[in-house]
Amino acid sequence: MDWFELEKEYLIPFYRRQKVVFVRGEGCWLYDEKGKRYLDLVAGIACVAIGHSHPHFVERVGEQLKKLVHVSNLFYTTPQIELAMKLREISGMDKFFFCNSGTEAVECALKISRKVTGKKKFVALKGAFHGRTMGSLSVTWKEKFRKPFEPLIQPVEFVEPNNVHDLEKKVDDETACVILEPVQGEAGVYPLDESFIKAVFEERDEHHFVVIFDEVQTGFGRTGRWFAKDHYGVRPDVIAMAKAMGSGFPIGGVGVTNEVAERLSATEHASTFGGNPLACVASLATIEIIEKEKLVENAERVGSYFRERLSELSEDVRGLGLMIGAKFENAFEIVSRGLREGLVLNATSEDNLRFVPPLVIGKEEVDYAIEKLGNILKTLT
Repeated sequence: MDWFELEKEYLIPFYRRQKVVFVRGEGCWLYDEKGKRYLDLVAGIACVAIGHSHPHFVERVGEQLKKLVHVSNLFYTTPQIELAMKLREISGMDKFFFCNSGTEAVECALKISRKVTGKKKFVALKGAFHGRTMGSLSVTWKEKFRKPFEPLIQPVEFVEPNNVHDLEKKVDDETACVILEPVQGEAGVYPLDESFIKAVFEERDEHHFVVIFDEVQTGFGRTGRWFAKDHYGVRPDVIAMAKAMGSGFPIGGVGVTNEVAERLSATEHASTFGGNPLACVASLATIEIIEKEKLVENAERVGSYFRERLSELSEDVRGLGLMIGAKFENAFEIVSRGLREGLVLNATSEDNLRFVPPLVIGKEEVDYAIEKLGNILKTLT
């Protein structure tokens, strides 16, 4: 069966897919319909934290599937409350709302900022990517994402990352929030400076806006901490989360402080599917595995090793934990050749590769990747 032609016939052409059909996965490895094995350095774009088909994950989700999948938020279900309790423990936030994706989490966070401040203006960063729905798209920087759908939500100001002077010029008493990724992922994996983060909180105290951390990509151990905010020693007013939250199962969430929660009321936001029992158990199982197998620590340890090995091939390597960016010319061609060589890679631009493998990756797999990548680079010179 020609799946590529069938896609053209039946699916809206929103995606530019690589020509491979994956049928199963195990740990850090994916397998196509012909049985060929690939080392996965993308993890569903930083989603599959615990690796593919983890036995505990499969068991926990399977058990819940037999019990209860969905009843809506008109009623109580225990997995949702259990997940909120666990998230308070690992995130340091107080109260939570559940949705289905990262862009939904950002939408909720933006709405919260307007509600609790009574203000309208959003401030985001140049290079930011926060999602593709209308609100999150409004605070996303890249013109190719924004232009076809304008006019977007206003007012929005964009600040140069790590430029405190530019920040001071653009925040004011009309600002509802400053939203930022502690590590800019789509821009190429660029961590923000501690001094800039500090300045954001100082401006918050002066102008009384909400600080939103978009931890959709950086959360759940990806950077070598449960959340990237912990590298900076700060507590945002709101955190948006998703991706690795369910290790590939669709779930997103928002965490807020008690001070924010006290100014929110019933019916101001909702989600039909958000926090359904199956999604919450998938997230609980993910957290259980991350804890038991010490994957936060593994992300820090193996991430450091991965960056060290990548430095043998690139002069520009950056990131935190297992969220890594590296400069390579002809990045899109490297991705194509990598697929032929059994490497699943991702390019965020013509000259940048992003590495966000499952957090279960070890040094042996890193060495395998470096050897393959080195061979590919030789064919391009």
